[in-house]
Amino acid sequence: MRVSKFIILPAMVLLISSCATNSAKQASQQAVKQAIETPESWAIKAQQYNDDSINWLKTFNDPMLLKFIAEGKANNLDLQVAAGNMDRAWLLAKQSGAALKPTVDLSLGRTQSGSTDGGVSNSNVAVGLDVSWELDVWGRISAGVDAATATAQAAEADYNFAQHSLSANIANTYFLVIEATLQADITVKNLATLEKGMRITQAKYDNGLSSGQDVALTRANLASAKEQLIQIEGSERDALRALEVLLGRYPDASVEMPDTLPDLPQQPPAGIPSELLERRPDIVSAERQIASAFSATDQAKAARLPSFSLTTSLSGASSSLSDVLKPTNVAWKLAGNLMAPLFDGGRRKIDIEIATVEQKQAIANYAQAALTAFSEIENNLDQGAVLANRETALSEAFRQSDKAYSIAELRYEEGEIELLDALQIQQQAISAESQLLSIKRAQLEQRINFYLALGGSW
Repeated sequence: MRVSKFIILPAMVLLISSCATNSAKQASQQAVKQAIETPESWAIKAQQYNDDSINWLKTFNDPMLLKFIAEGKANNLDLQVAAGNMDRAWLLAKQSGAALKPTVDLSLGRTQSGSTDGGVSNSNVAVGLDVSWELDVWGRISAGVDAATATAQAAEADYNFAQHSLSANIANTYFLVIEATLQADITVKNLATLEKGMRITQAKYDNGLSSGQDVALTRANLASAKEQLIQIEGSERDALRALEVLLGRYPDASVEMPDTLPDLPQQPPAGIPSELLERRPDIVSAERQIASAFSATDQAKAARLPSFSLTTSLSGASSSLSDVLKPTNVAWKLAGNLMAPLFDGGRRKIDIEIATVEQKQAIANYAQAALTAFSEIENNLDQGAVLANRETALSEAFRQSDKAYSIAELRYEEGEIELLDALQIQQQAISAESQLLSIKRAQLEQRINFYLALGGSW
């Protein structure tokens, strides 16, 4: 009978705890489903197939970029902080699970007593073994474990998203540095053209075929181009230092960089919106926070119910250590304890109210994260098409402007047009080339941001 009672009681405890845990899981899953209305397809037409096995960054076919990203993941200090947060969260979850198991303590002590004249009248040695176990009748401890585990899963998802974000930042900064280098090359080429024009203008002025105004205008444009080059080179060094910080290096703008932008990968398929909710780490984190909040609420509710615990002890005492474990000197004790809260000034009730508020916050946070993710996808789908059309238009503008400048340069040398007209056509060609380069870099950045919005494999 005694054995059967000790078997039935833990079984009942496990059954009740399991019911409470399942209730919290079902409630959190229902809250996630109701948090936001998920469309069946994207508003902007997109391919509906998505292969999660694709490593987005490899589609750029740029070994240097992959090398920098690997270095950043290994050395970036912010990422190390995120990794520490994840490790701490999992340790706390493991620590909370220890409350489901019994605790065992061993004690060993010795006492002596005697008179003030130095005589020893009594000596005693005691050894004890204490075991205690709180029965998780209402699932309070299990709910706490579930909450801590869900929080750890959220921290792990945050760490994954931090890795994705770092990779995206490194890639975008990498492209920015290369663009600055190429913009400087365009300006250097412009300087060479202006210096050639200045020599021609000076020669014409010396022969009375040009005015002093033309000479001054040429020199002014040359000085402006030099100032622009100084500014671009400064921006290039700033971008280099930003990249080095992301890589965990000292920011001295000394990193070696390629001088060409990689080819633009094809626009990836976006999949379907419902897949995004399961794939993006930041949305997974928000969903896990909902699960944690519901478990925390169950934990707060169970804290208002009575708690049950079993304690047992085995102890021995003797005047000598060799006799302390003799059966005649050993005593045991087994006790069951019931503790019911009577009055706490409303603290436990307020704990439930706080947990309920945090539930609502977690649901709203999840809905906002999902809405932001949907917006990012739609914006990137739209921006991809816009940038492609702009590249086509700017490519044509550059070709025609460059052609017009070649003609204008010859006409100026022959004296058919004024210098100001030639310079205006020249600046139009240079501006078109510079804008075209910026668009090519913007397209690469759009791909990176689109990959980040999609989640998937990084």
